[in-house]
Amino acid sequence: MPVLVTSRAGGVSAPPFGGLNLGDHVGDAAASVEENRRRLAARVGMPVRYMRQVHGRHVVVAREPGPVPEADAMVTDVAGLALAVMVADCAPVLFEGPTAVGVAHAGRVGMAEGVIAATLAALKELGATPEELAVTVGPCVCAGCYEVPAPLRAEVERRVPGSAATSREGTAAIDLRAGIVGQLTTAGVANIIVSPRCPAENAELYSYRRDGRTGRFAGVAWLGPATP
Repeated sequence: MPVLVTSRAGGVSAPPFGGLNLGDHVGDAAASVEENRRRLAARVGMPVRYMRQVHGRHVVVAREPGPVPEADAMVTDVAGLALAVMVADCAPVLFEGPTAVGVAHAGRVGMAEGVIAATLAALKELGATPEELAVTVGPCVCAGCYEVPAPLRAEVERRVPGSAATSREGTAAIDLRAGIVGQLTTAGVANIIVSPRCPAENAELYSYRRDGRTGRFAGVAWLGPATP
């Protein structure tokens, strides 16, 4: 399938960003990020479009390389242009349809604000209905690691039923995977793949919750054949 999730492997950034850091807003050397992004573009064989993510629900329709938009989701119906969503605990959600693809940045805030529904609506405008989509929920912080204050858990549960959880320590937590899958299912998406990997527990992935100052890995989607 024409989606992939990167890791730390294969990059040139120095610690604490060690590896394939794709984030240009975290304090890494600009030349390192540029080289890492060049390597990703070479891997997928096409230009890669990025966003300046702000934990919202705004969706951009991307049809050519260009200035980095302020958004938390992108969709395209143009082959030969890869879309990237950068994360370090939030969920990268990758949408594949016969006529269009999309990516969304779904952390606690974006999930509650409705970025999943907004992305599905934008894809439908491009001719890709929820029923024909395949959606991958990439690696994100698991409920066992995502401790939050109890009032915050209650507020998110009110907006995203099924997202309330209990952490490994028995405290209030949020389950991003359950919340996102619930939203997708309610919208009519049946073909859903959920990664079991938690960045906070996996040193191959960047995790802000674990490390604080760190890089960003990415989920990438595009129209066309899968990369080798």
